[in-house]
Amino acid sequence: MADKRDYYEVLGLQKGASADEIKAAYRKAALKWHPDRWVSGSDEEKKTAESKFKEASEAYSVLSDPDKKAKYDQFGFAGVDGAAGQDWSQGFGNLNDILNNLFGGAFGGAFSGFGGFGGGGRQGTRTVRGRDIRTRVRLTLEEIALGCEKEVTIERNRPCPECDGKGTKNSSDIKTCPTCNGTGQVQNVTNSFFGRTVSYNVCPNCNGTGKTVSNPCRHCKGTGLERRKETVKVKIPAGVEDGMTLTLRGEGHAAPSGGINGDLLIVIEELAHNQLKREGTNLFYTRVISVVDAMLGCEISVPCIDGPQTVKLDPGTQSGTVVRLRSKGMPDVNSYGGGKGDLYVKILVWIPRKLSRSEKDAMEKMRGSSSFKPDPSRDDRALFEKESKYF
Repeated sequence: MADKRDYYEVLGLQKGASADEIKAAYRKAALKWHPDRWVSGSDEEKKTAESKFKEASEAYSVLSDPDKKAKYDQFGFAGVDGAAGQDWSQGFGNLNDILNNLFGGAFGGAFSGFGGFGGGGRQGTRTVRGRDIRTRVRLTLEEIALGCEKEVTIERNRPCPECDGKGTKNSSDIKTCPTCNGTGQVQNVTNSFFGRTVSYNVCPNCNGTGKTVSNPCRHCKGTGLERRKETVKVKIPAGVEDGMTLTLRGEGHAAPSGGINGDLLIVIEELAHNQLKREGTNLFYTRVISVVDAMLGCEISVPCIDGPQTVKLDPGTQSGTVVRLRSKGMPDVNSYGGGKGDLYVKILVWIPRKLSRSEKDAMEKMRGSSSFKPDPSRDDRALFEKESKYF
């Protein structure tokens, strides 16, 4: 083990590096030393690149595994003795395979097809998928609260009725594309600073289907598709929110040559309610009452999703008081138990700006009364401070 370099040193890291740091360091090393990038170099350069790549791959295989990393941090190479005897350059395929397998495909095939190492080559037959369709559905608060079924009219590609989507009436007229040999992809080779780069693009002759039609259907001109205006019924679950997207699998555009249908994406647009305001599963309502009703107490009618509800206000109700109506809010779309939010009613007391002389005289007589001197109780303050956060 004396000639082996420390795994952290190989990747240019300090001991205790995070998983993200380890991944980023290996990505950098893989891009630099993968032998596919050195195919045009000298024999010595190729040998060095292969050695460096194997070294980096071995270091990553240990440091990216929490158990192996813990053993290596404590016992060094002795703790991961089995790792030393493995050839970490095998089984990855080309550089694109490594980047996709280890980094979730984030590179989008930008380095696809570096040939000459690990057996990388032309990819398999490409499955064609139809395009998705996105549309909006406008819903009232009442519709959202109860759930509903809506009909949406869309234009989408569907299999041609004349040829059953084959592009021709005779199956014998469907041939393997001579340009891509049925793979749906063509190979492009370019020479760059990094060496020879091999990439794969959609075949222009068959548009990625891998097939050609010698006697195309007159109705669809060989595409196998027909544009139709159709109506789709959509079940809207109770509790959806504005901006939420519902996905209907397979209800998008059809794909040519029997490929996979795209999806229909339903974007929810919530219409504003004229009295209630929504915040998640809770609803909010503001009611203005007269000063007399506030002093003497009264009953008010509160609009609820399931119909108006009468709420009794006690004498001496203060402006800013919040009344909570439990389970009168909106359902939770993610709840399986039918849970609902609450409806909060905020009471505001309207103070008249102008009074008649007789009203002023009456108020002047009451001004000196102890009942009209501000003296909020501790309970009143606590209640107001607790409930005011909702507004």
